[in-house]
Amino acid sequence: MKTALITGITGQDGSYLAELLLSKGYSVHGLIRPSSGRAGHDSRRIAHIAGEISLHAGDITDEKYVRGCVTSLKPHEIYHLASNHEVGMSSLDYLVSRGIHVDCTMYFLSAISDLRPECRFFFASSSNVFGLTASEPQNESTGFCPNSIYGVTKVAGMHLVRLYRGQKGLYGCSGILFNHESPRRDPYFLPRKITSTAAKIKLGLESKLELGELDARKDWGFAGDYVEAMWLSLQAEKPDDYVIGTGETHTVRDILDIVFGLLDLDWKQYVKVNPALVRPKNPTIMVADITKISATLDWKPKTKFSELMRMMIEEDMRLARAS
Repeated sequence: MKTALITGITGQDGSYLAELLLSKGYSVHGLIRPSSGRAGHDSRRIAHIAGEISLHAGDITDEKYVRGCVTSLKPHEIYHLASNHEVGMSSLDYLVSRGIHVDCTMYFLSAISDLRPECRFFFASSSNVFGLTASEPQNESTGFCPNSIYGVTKVAGMHLVRLYRGQKGLYGCSGILFNHESPRRDPYFLPRKITSTAAKIKLGLESKLELGELDARKDWGFAGDYVEAMWLSLQAEKPDDYVIGTGETHTVRDILDIVFGLLDLDWKQYVKVNPALVRPKNPTIMVADITKISATLDWKPKTKFSELMRMMIEEDMRLARAS
């Protein structure tokens, strides 16, 4: 039986990955913050599999703790999914992002090199590494041009993986993940904000939805599909980096049309554009070129955009009724 270790197991991606690995017969271990515990908000996404996985509380930015986990658990695969999603420019934003995306990555790679060189490592990167790139669509050869601390530290994490892969011969992969959503996504992410509020509007619990730019266009996919790509990247003969996305883009208006349409509502009656929520326009559309991962790993997303929106609104209607 293979043993897998997941950081960020209580998040959207971590919960789907844990389910996938359990279905494949893995022994699954997850690292959580000491404050997370086994109950409450942080563990709600994995509550249904709590009896099938092992959770370990500790600080993943502590090198001694990371090396201890590698020593005691002897994982065959490590998936570093923990992330700081704040994109601010303060010193605190930098320190938190660096600790999770860079320091922790370095500690794992060093521990694998010294203690368990046969272990395979996956680093969850982000399309934010491309930032202000002029190239469209983006693939593995597109130059990095991050315009946030989040993106900068993700680039650094990827370079560490490449360094240990090239100089130490470790099996390390990075997945450059484009936007991916699900019914388990936090509501401060745009698509979930829309589905959550739309459900409340349908039930008379809210009266309006404030948004920024309605013509903003992104490559949105289903998180459950993307974790399969993560797993496949560690099963290949040789390690490499992969862009993971859908290759399609949709606007905020597209989401509104689908979601409010499923509820038999006219979104124009409820949606208000708030100029304070409008972000600076990116000169380039962020859209994934998945040619490499499709050809190398035979992976393509299975879930259509409309079906993803249906899944999310159905879950938010259930939650809204329960509340």
